[in-house]
Amino acid sequence: MLAFTIPTHTRISAIEFSRKARALLDRFERKETGDLLVLTSKGQQETLFALEHASEGVTAPILRLEHALHNFSAFVVMPLFAFANAGVRIGGPIEHAEIALGVMAGLIIGKPLGIAAAALVTVKSGIAKLPDDVSWASLLGYACLAGIGFTMSLFIAMLAFDDVAPLGAAKIGILAGSLLAGVVATVILKTIGRNVNGNQ
Repeated sequence: MLAFTIPTHTRISAIEFSRKARALLDRFERKETGDLLVLTSKGQQETLFALEHASEGVTAPILRLEHALHNFSAFVVMPLFAFANAGVRIGGPIEHAEIALGVMAGLIIGKPLGIAAAALVTVKSGIAKLPDDVSWASLLGYACLAGIGFTMSLFIAMLAFDDVAPLGAAKIGILAGSLLAGVVATVILKTIGRNVNGNQ
């Protein structure tokens, strides 16, 4: 019900914002005092505040609210929802640890290798080619992201196991494997990103 009350219109149009922004940027350059410090230029400070006000005017309140809540929703609400939905009991010895380890291995090793192998076969056979900005190392990093499997993995686990103990072990393996897959993918992609930026 609250969503119906959030305005979607803006105070100024995109065309009007473009005109104001260009004028304000020109004014910002004219107010430069020579030391390249905004702190010492009252004119530049006023221009920045005017540009901020114009940006708020062209942004619908619903978009500002969505942007403000994005991190909280993505990194707090969704993980809590995932844990609550999984119904995993944390603590105590893990029964059927081999099931948890098998699920983890499938997410951390199996899915990335399967995706990378399928991509390699597809490229080598000439069916497709890698995009210009994508290397095999970065593709492996993206493949590791696929190890963050949650909803479908839980669905398959519930189909595979009827007993509570094996299903609980599979759920723990899914959570741990998804977390580790995300960490591995982050490390690979950040390392590649640093190497690319260092070579430029």
